[in-house]
Amino acid sequence: MLYQFWIAYLTITRREILRFSRIWVQTIIPPVVMVALYFVIFGNLIGQRIGEMDGMTYIDFIMPGLVMMSIITNSYTNVVSSFYGAKYSRHIEEMQIAPVPDLVILLGFVSGGMVRGICVGFAVTLVSMLFTEFRIYSPFVALLVALLTSCLFALAGLINAIFANSFDDITIVPTFVLTPLTYLGGIFYSIKLLPDFWQQVSLGNPILYMVNSFRYGFRGSSDIDLFTALLVIVFFIALLFTACLVLLSRGTGIRQ
Repeated sequence: MLYQFWIAYLTITRREILRFSRIWVQTIIPPVVMVALYFVIFGNLIGQRIGEMDGMTYIDFIMPGLVMMSIITNSYTNVVSSFYGAKYSRHIEEMQIAPVPDLVILLGFVSGGMVRGICVGFAVTLVSMLFTEFRIYSPFVALLVALLTSCLFALAGLINAIFANSFDDITIVPTFVLTPLTYLGGIFYSIKLLPDFWQQVSLGNPILYMVNSFRYGFRGSSDIDLFTALLVIVFFIALLFTACLVLLSRGTGIRQ
């Protein structure tokens, strides 16, 4: 039985990977080009006027945040579009009718989103080497945070897809929630520059913890305690993972 579940998981994951890898020009190249423009505009041009931040050049400071932004966006986008497409074509119902637990379906979709997020993050990291000297303070922390963050936003994308009733619905959350939180998550600035009140407000943004812990992995510098940041990320993963399983078992947004 476990072998059958393993085969089902690999099949779903393989499908998800092939789904975005076959059109890599549309899924991998655009975010890499966009981040390259960020490096040129914010890193080289504006960064020279800003000077140092947290004891490092501005382009070195924003580099981990830009990589994390790519991981977040692509992990989320892959799952929300894929799962909603499965709902729209109604083949998600066939998967649930088959003797495959909801847990396996969930892990398959999430794994596919994580692979895309990590692939884009790796590509962006390679591009960053054209603009800044590549050095990494703690490879283990950087990889761990990247995996946890991609998992978290793959789960978030699944929840968005479950409740979406149209293709417009899968763009509302990324546009009006995910993008603002990402830009206000400490990618382009240290929260130490903010007044005390806004520093406290910023602590309510979960992306702040991911960006800072990832920056610690690359640069050894963070505005947030590393253990606290990892704890927050794991907490949200557990919360969203449980929510996804409950929604799938209830057939929310699927059985109508």
